[in-house]
Amino acid sequence: MSTHPVELGGLPVPRMDFDEFLAFGREALIRADVPVIINLPESVRGLGRDGVAERLGGMRVTLFTEPSNKQNSERWTTKEIQLSEFFADEKYLTDPGTWNRIVSNIRDSPADVNAILGFDAEELFDYRRSLNAANLWISHKGVFTQSHFDELENFNIALQGRKRFVLAPPGFWEYYPRSVRQGFGDKSQAFDFDNFDAKRFPRLVGKLAERRELILEPGQMLYLPLGWWHQAESLEDMNINMNFWLKDTKILRRPYVLGVALYTMLFRKLKGVYNYQPAAGGAS
Repeated sequence: MSTHPVELGGLPVPRMDFDEFLAFGREALIRADVPVIINLPESVRGLGRDGVAERLGGMRVTLFTEPSNKQNSERWTTKEIQLSEFFADEKYLTDPGTWNRIVSNIRDSPADVNAILGFDAEELFDYRRSLNAANLWISHKGVFTQSHFDELENFNIALQGRKRFVLAPPGFWEYYPRSVRQGFGDKSQAFDFDNFDAKRFPRLVGKLAERRELILEPGQMLYLPLGWWHQAESLEDMNINMNFWLKDTKILRRPYVLGVALYTMLFRKLKGVYNYQPAAGGAS
């Protein structure tokens, strides 16, 4: 059955300045358990494409490739390349048939993390602890991340380009999860929350009535709680983000997140699927 657009209203996303975030505290924000947009100070100037290319061009990164189809049911493929190759080869940025994105967990290179962001993030996010991550994401226009949830608290900072996010509150069966045994338990059978069959997924309609929509602009940070469903779409020719994944005991209150996370970790290990482990080393 073909899909069709579903028009649903969205709830507002709270916003706060960076000083308010510092005063409120990371842990308090995590306990509040709702998405928030945080405006970074104008004095903070991270690196864009040219700065990232100059500093990290020689670094080995992971290239994710998949068909440019929001309803694609297959797993993306990965390979290691040099970051400079991604920037230099037009096929990675303009091929109309594929979406390409770069991912690299550079948590073990704090000097690079700080240089990319323009401020010291280690104390703020404690990202070097076991299971935590500091990921560099680079993508081109149109790259789409299908609906899914994370098992870690997520703080996502836009450095260049804009991304559109659709966020939806915690739940499991209401989102019609894909096969856990095939390693897709954190993903919905309704690949695109903007375009799905309401007759096939009726429980999803109620959940998406509580959805949030936002466009994350450069100089903004999105807090996205673990277990919240979301999808993202890159809107510019070049999109660069840093995100921090942080473990938290909140996962114990969401057994579906914990169960899927443990199985997915085992599945990735057994199948050799990319598992966001720290990169061997950065430029520092």
